[in-house]
Amino acid sequence: YNPVQEFNRDLTIAVISRFAEEHKIAAKEKKTKAKAKKGAKIENDTVIPENGARIEQDAAVPENGAKIEQDAAISDSGAKIDEKDDGITILEALAASGLRSVRFAKEIPGVKSIIANDLSLQAVESIKRNVEHNQVQDIVKPNNGDASILMYQHKSFKDRFDVIDLDPYGSPTPFLDAAVQSVADGGLMCVTATDMAVLCGNSPETCYTKYGAVSLKSKACHEMALRILLQSIESAANRYGRYIEPLITLSVDFYARVFVKVHTGQAKCKESTSKLGHVYQCTGCEALHYHRLGKVTKHENGKNLRFSLVTGPPVGQECEHCNSPFHIGGPFWLNPIHNKQFIADLLNSIEDDVYATEDRIRGMLTMALEELEDVPLYYELPRLSNIVRKSVKKMTSYTSAILNAGYKFSLSHANKHGIKTTAPIGFFWDILRTQAKEDGIDPVKNLHPDSPGYKIMAKEATQSIDFTLHPEANPESRERSLTRFQMNPEANWGPKARSRTSFIPELAHKQVLKQEEKKKRRESLKAMKQEFKTAKRAKLEEQYKNNT
Repeated sequence: YNPVQEFNRDLTIAVISRFAEEHKIAAKEKKTKAKAKKGAKIENDTVIPENGARIEQDAAVPENGAKIEQDAAISDSGAKIDEKDDGITILEALAASGLRSVRFAKEIPGVKSIIANDLSLQAVESIKRNVEHNQVQDIVKPNNGDASILMYQHKSFKDRFDVIDLDPYGSPTPFLDAAVQSVADGGLMCVTATDMAVLCGNSPETCYTKYGAVSLKSKACHEMALRILLQSIESAANRYGRYIEPLITLSVDFYARVFVKVHTGQAKCKESTSKLGHVYQCTGCEALHYHRLGKVTKHENGKNLRFSLVTGPPVGQECEHCNSPFHIGGPFWLNPIHNKQFIADLLNSIEDDVYATEDRIRGMLTMALEELEDVPLYYELPRLSNIVRKSVKKMTSYTSAILNAGYKFSLSHANKHGIKTTAPIGFFWDILRTQAKEDGIDPVKNLHPDSPGYKIMAKEATQSIDFTLHPEANPESRERSLTRFQMNPEANWGPKARSRTSFIPELAHKQVLKQEEKKKRRESLKAMKQEFKTAKRAKLEEQYKNNT
């Protein structure tokens, strides 16, 4: 049991509960559509649909003449749909103690079955005890095996899972190929990545080997991490004619957590190049520029889509603001990372006093709901001020200036100082130039002539800045003081060490034997050292006696 991950578990249960409700509604609509299918013909005492499948005489006949069996509907393909078979199936691929699966079974309505899998035999034994203790044996089925192999065994349409939860220690990429093949069409994948150091730019080479993208060191690194993870899942899905729809994408504490639906469609997969792109980051002033891999436009007939390559790059060899070169990272997911309708429905569905971390769930989801969809990353105001060596004003002063100029803005759930805006980076520099002028401060004071900040502040502002307080300058989540960035709840809080539990039953006995061997070697070496010291001392005493 890891108390640090309680927010992760609570949020996952809330999301799957909402997904299960939508799944149930979709299943009912599908059956209603199947029952009301037009074109059924009555011949003698049987119904013959257009696909030729015959339905027996003892079936119930609705008023529209379509004859449907009492316990089954006929889908568009002619296959029977069992009305009793509406529950969702869940796979917790890396279950550990099985706590999450037990909570799924007890707290999520409409669950048909859950497989709680782990490679460790000891972990599976723990899962069995927890399942029996909580009396959910009819829903949760413990399984001892490799997660990827298990998912590959469920690739067929009838065996696919409606929900797959991947919460590994480290990177989830070893499991993505199997997961995108074994989740049902329109199914939900819940994916965690805890290797944030790699995703946030500390090791771009390692990031590329794991995720197929180059990470950048930036104040916006936490959202970059989310977008790298989404592009990695999209890339894995595209290989099999599938694509993802992000529902909720969050950077939480020391990990990334994403919830995506997986759909099937070769035509839609062609749009993936327009969803992904590279980021150009100035090495001096850290200005960000985006360059998508492809472009999608409407065909001349107004019905089809036209796919084309893009031209570029979007920047010159040097930054127009500080004359510094650029770093290139990616590819990143550049499309929206949240489904705002899903988040709004989820917020409305969360009841009071159900989850221990309810306040933070509401705060994080409200911030996600407020975020601008068409702005991929954010700037950190203190960092921009630090580049030009200027003090930071109240946040509402800057947000008012943005709104008064006709631009939009939002805060970011990934950084409490982050701000997303449709305003170009040059507008921020004009804000800081105007701020220095109004404060009566030399704009280039304390700046070295060769520094990026000096080159920026030595220029005159090109736009007029109005710091008059705007009525919408303070977002709702901030005005209501919602819990967005939780304080550490205990000392030494954070990710724990990787579990050393082995799935080899004899390992504990072997460890005892090795410890005994090491102890004997230490004692033997200690005895040898003592004998050497004794002999040396005796020799010295003898030499002393001879000399005297």
